[in-house]
Amino acid sequence: MDRYDTLYQLYDEFDTETLQEYQTLVDLFPALGSRVALELWSEINDELDQNRHSIRSTFTSGETFADIGAYASREQAFTALDLYSKYGRAVNVLVLDVDETLRSAGQTDNEIPRETLYLLTQLLEDGIPIVICTGQTLENVKGFITQGLGNEIVHSGRLSIVYEAGNGVFTPGHGEQTKMLLYEQLDDEIRDVFDAVRSRVLSSAPESIRRGCHLQGNEFNVTLKPNFQTGSDDAVSVIDAAIGHLLSLLAEAVDGATESMVRTYYADADPEIRGVLERNGGLPEESPSIPSAVASVLDRLDVAYYRGDAAELGSLELNKPAGVETAFDVLGLSSPFALAMGDSKTDLRVMEWLAENDYGIGAAPEHASRVVSEHVLDTDGLVFERNDSASMLRIVYALNRIAGLE
Repeated sequence: MDRYDTLYQLYDEFDTETLQEYQTLVDLFPALGSRVALELWSEINDELDQNRHSIRSTFTSGETFADIGAYASREQAFTALDLYSKYGRAVNVLVLDVDETLRSAGQTDNEIPRETLYLLTQLLEDGIPIVICTGQTLENVKGFITQGLGNEIVHSGRLSIVYEAGNGVFTPGHGEQTKMLLYEQLDDEIRDVFDAVRSRVLSSAPESIRRGCHLQGNEFNVTLKPNFQTGSDDAVSVIDAAIGHLLSLLAEAVDGATESMVRTYYADADPEIRGVLERNGGLPEESPSIPSAVASVLDRLDVAYYRGDAAELGSLELNKPAGVETAFDVLGLSSPFALAMGDSKTDLRVMEWLAENDYGIGAAPEHASRVVSEHVLDTDGLVFERNDSASMLRIVYALNRIAGLE
């Protein structure tokens, strides 16, 4: 029978919505604390077993379809089958941004939802390694990932952390490759620029920036974060000022550069930066010519603006794709096919790199940056609601079960 016909039969003939509810209760809410809770949990577990048995008895590959029906909705299952029909591969690694992707400050207490953590654990137990890919510091990421997934998983040898947007890769359990400091590969000219900017970014800042921002504790990137609620009017105002300050320091750190050159260069490169500079009178009236020696340095430096969240100096040679590629090598993935989830322009670079090399697919939350959303909608349309990254993991679960039938 055609796989599509089999899925139609599964979702038409069986109450899969109730099956999923039972499976979620059994998985996420184990009976603890009282005899009544234990009895109720046991009743639900018995019902779950009976419902799964009915599916197993109906289909030739009954266990597989019982798993799909218990973990994926109709829409998720058919999306999974469409992806398998298109790519003919199972997902063998997850590449996951954290803030505003796995977790979001928009509607929760900014913790990764329990459902997401459970599904990540299940997929990792199925043999799918996880690459956490974030702009955050290593210590910050290690803390909440260990708390959420547990120390055993973090040190399983199947989890890697690409931190500071690609400046370092941490993969516990891999000997001398456990911590790869990619920024050490940069030449002295670029490292000197970062040292010069970092040493003055707060000490020489206007008082409003010194009081309104703090320097994130990165190993390499220079990141100014607001001392206000992310996205608030105060945060937007101080980060708008901080991006101009960062560009001024960069002009002083690059030999032969002037402030007008640097502002013009990054305004041309990023419409959001141009908008900030235009609103604050920070663009020169006439665009200056930029010497090739100056341009060759600026071509290697990334100035990133995140509205009401951060102003950052990074290296274009050490981006998330470079970090992810290193993580794949350390994990021994010679033929990766990843699901990458993210919301920002740095995550888009990972998705584009995966697509260009036939290394995987991308997914994004509905509130992602416009360019990220456009890429995702133009490829496979994998867009999920805020705080519902679990829906994408369920698609992966179903996709891999379908691939296992071949």
